[in-house]
This record gives sequence, structure tokens and C-alpha cells, in this order.
Amino acid sequence: WEGCLSVPGLRGWVPRWKQLRYSGFDAFGRPIDRSVAGFHARVVQHECDHLDGILYPMRIKDFSRFGFVDELFPNGGAAVAE
Repeated sequence: WEGCLSVPGLRGWVPRWKQLRYSGFDAFGRPIDRSVAGFHARVVQHECDHLDGILYPMRIKDFSRFGFVDELFPNGGAAVAE
């Protein structure tokens, strides 16, 4: 499940790669090359989408798994990644 401060109060299930490799440069211009998995991979994809002007609801395939937090999880608790 994903949420974002750009879309407050909502959550949705977004299909994402479970692991990925990315490369680029750090703040000092040094090259980086990293492999990430799990939650870190999801965060990298989410933040790269922001750089491309994409918000997570634009990636949702099944809108029955998108909505207000209080309606999706009426008993409270954190949404668990699947």
C-alpha cells in the first residue's frame, strides 16, 4: 500500500517491481550504482515517479484497492505491504 503527502488521507495498492538497480550521481558528482529490494525499491520508484510528474494514483490498476484510509482500514492499524 502507498500513501503520499501530495494526496493526503488516501492509500492505494500500486504494482511495483520488488527489486531494482539504479545508477546516478551523488550530491558531489560521484557515480553511484545501487541495488535495492522490498520497501526501499518501492520508495525509489515512488520518488522517481514524482520527478516525472506522476503521482501514485496514476499507477493504480485496481481502484477497488484505493480510497480514504478510514474507509479502507476502519479498525485502524497500519497497512501492511503485500
